[in-house]
Amino acid sequence: MLPVPAVVRDAGLLLTRALLGVVLIAHGWEKFAINGIDGTGAFFDSVGVPGGAAAAAVVGAIELVGGILLILGLLTPVVAVLVVVVMIGAFFTVHIGSGVYVAENGWELVAVVGLAAAVFGLVGPGRYSVDAVLAGRRAATA
Repeated sequence: MLPVPAVVRDAGLLLTRALLGVVLIAHGWEKFAINGIDGTGAFFDSVGVPGGAAAAAVVGAIELVGGILLILGLLTPVVAVLVVVVMIGAFFTVHIGSGVYVAENGWELVAVVGLAAAVFGLVGPGRYSVDAVLAGRRAATA
């Protein structure tokens, strides 16, 4: 197998990061602006999440702010861990007993989002990211 040129790899990471970020932003926005924290919190309470409204605010913030940070490629390892934790929580509290398909409230979306975030935590955001710029500046001053 031929190696992928760095520019192609980094462009692919940027595109994937941006799309994942948009999905996260949409879900965070839904919690704040569409369903509201009270509505989302009531749902969280109904599925056994402790402190439903507080959890809704935290999860919504992780998704909304985390999505923006992923698009920028800023604090990528931190965002990756937080998103993975949120997706594991969603899997176990909401989706585990509903099969695979998202149309049936299944776990496919939380699995894909969680695994994509995990990949960025493992391989980094690529060179087209704020993290890479900051790392370059730190290396230049060291």
